[in-house]
Amino acid sequence: MNNVSRLAVAAGAAASSALLLCGPAFAHVSVQPEGEAAKGGFATVNFKVPNERDNASTVKLEITLPADHPLSSVLPQPVPGWKAEVTTAKLDKPLNVHGRQVTEAASKITWTSAGGKIGPGQFQQFPVSLGQLPEDTGKLVFKALQTYDNKEVVRWIEEPQDGAAEPDYPAPVLTLAAATGDHHGGSGAEKAADGAHSAEHTDDKGADDEGATAASATDGTARILAVVGILVGAAGVAFGVLAGRRRSA
Repeated sequence: MNNVSRLAVAAGAAASSALLLCGPAFAHVSVQPEGEAAKGGFATVNFKVPNERDNASTVKLEITLPADHPLSSVLPQPVPGWKAEVTTAKLDKPLNVHGRQVTEAASKITWTSAGGKIGPGQFQQFPVSLGQLPEDTGKLVFKALQTYDNKEVVRWIEEPQDGAAEPDYPAPVLTLAAATGDHHGGSGAEKAADGAHSAEHTDDKGADDEGATAASATDGTARILAVVGILVGAAGVAFGVLAGRRRSA
């Protein structure tokens, strides 16, 4: 290989290395539902946080919730080694949730290391129960800030656009499925309440059926006893008539 070729190969390798070092890694903070996140319902989602550095650990995650589609219920699941804090804010327009006026909603979730960390080559999932999901949009955008123990902050805040290339630092996007007939994809608590109500209704119906059966049995017994009484009475009359005839003879 001549000197020119060697120089070209070396230059190409150097340029590739520079791009790899300067550009963001392909792994980024994302959000995925457990099962399906249906419009109008509740869902449990996981914020997945990979560590992109080989010389630092992630010690903090901040998720900004969409202000244009406020969520009345935001419940983080405990994660060992991490402290979760939900920040709320007043709403410009109150929400109507199951006939109840909600005047404030969660605006941010912050997970801070309490002994835990996401080391190089590792990732961590942060589960959250969200609801009631909006019915007038097909996606929710969550902006994320990832902080390392060397004080570096990576801002995953760029909203991906349909038909465009993925941005360098995309924000996590939750895709919403079509509303279902099951209370618009209601939460487990709602389904449990519905199940308890159905069971109570079934028990009441069973009690009514048992009462009706008992009443029917009692009524039937009374009729049989009445018939027996009539027959006994008739037999007594007939016996008396026969006895009187014998005495006359």
